[in-house]
Amino acid sequence: MKFEDYQPYLSPALAKATDLIAISGKGCYLTDNKGDRYLDFVQGIAVNALGHCHPKVVEAIKAQAEKLITASFNVVNYPTTLELAKRLAGVTPGELNSAFFSNGGAEAVDGALKLAKVYTKRPAIIAFQGSFHGRTFGALSVTGSNANYRKYYEPLVGSVYFTVYPSKDLCPKGFNEKQRTEFCLNELDRLFENLVAPDQVAAIIMEPVQGEGGYVVPSKAFVQGIRERCDQYGILLIMDEIQSGYGRTGRMFASSHFDVVPDIMTVGKAIAGGLPMSAVISTPTIMEEWYPGMHGTTFGGNPICSAAALAVLDEFERSHLLEHVNQVGAYLKSKLVELQKKYSCISDVRGLGLMLAIEFSHPDGSPAGDLLEAVRSGCLENKLLTLSCGVHHNGMRFATPLNVTFDEIDQGIAIIDSVLNQMENQVRKD
Repeated sequence: MKFEDYQPYLSPALAKATDLIAISGKGCYLTDNKGDRYLDFVQGIAVNALGHCHPKVVEAIKAQAEKLITASFNVVNYPTTLELAKRLAGVTPGELNSAFFSNGGAEAVDGALKLAKVYTKRPAIIAFQGSFHGRTFGALSVTGSNANYRKYYEPLVGSVYFTVYPSKDLCPKGFNEKQRTEFCLNELDRLFENLVAPDQVAAIIMEPVQGEGGYVVPSKAFVQGIRERCDQYGILLIMDEIQSGYGRTGRMFASSHFDVVPDIMTVGKAIAGGLPMSAVISTPTIMEEWYPGMHGTTFGGNPICSAAALAVLDEFERSHLLEHVNQVGAYLKSKLVELQKKYSCISDVRGLGLMLAIEFSHPDGSPAGDLLEAVRSGCLENKLLTLSCGVHHNGMRFATPLNVTFDEIDQGIAIIDSVLNQMENQVRKD
């Protein structure tokens, strides 16, 4: 079986990071149809919180599949889905106790935007440069990380305004964290003055830690400044926790690092241990304005996905997973800093918990996307799966399972170190 044999039957719209044909997975490892085993630091793009085929998740899926696969949650109720909604209310911040289940992140974002407009009766949305929220029309309209995503699709959803996220790539060169924070908050205030009156803004949507934009961590002052402006003007704050949430940063949700509680939160990716599931979560007061029929889904809240999601939450409690993420995340970050000291091409190490990234730059400081791709290719040859990020495509993000071991981290770092060393030696020869 070769991937090329099937290309005529697959749309090229879905870009492929590799041509591997995966047959099986276990924990941190993925095996292809040739029998080669890869250390997987991508995990479905931060989806497999517990690694591939965690036995408790598999057991829950099998048990539920033998009972009921679907009857549509808008027709009947499922015990697993009802229990999941209750369990989620126990781990979400503040009064975010009411959930609408969907199938994927972009779908949840669309729902969150609709909910904000319904509740506030306002037309406008503010999003951030460098953001990624998905590729449906609604989610794409608030995505600002890559112009190619939007190419040929204009006009998108109207009344969406972009402002600057406090990333080094987006702010004036040489600004420190405090200066970036002040600059970006001032840019938002200028947006209110010049382009859209704040009383016309339904919501500000943001990733508490930008994902595809480069695993960028803003200052607490910036996130709190956004919260303050939302409170001042009656604007809802939507936190897109689809990638940053569910323990990825060492806390259940990344927004808690900043002591900020959003009005609406989107979750997905890791929620169901590898199955397609997402949710829009808000307060009962806000959700009450979303009347029956104003939003819907055929597959959302699927009982099998919910059973898997319950197994994931069980494992969080049983294995003290958040504590482990903080320990192994600190270890991984220390190893990445060691690589940065060893190789001048690594210009930055950033992130929280196990949401970490390294950035590659040329000697003149320009983004080294070409070098990043060469490193990724070398890692693949050495049986390590990695993924890029960043607005200049020069970052490598680490999306290991949350239960990754110290030994597995060492294996991955050793491969990256070896690839960089070989590349450095080749440059010296040339």
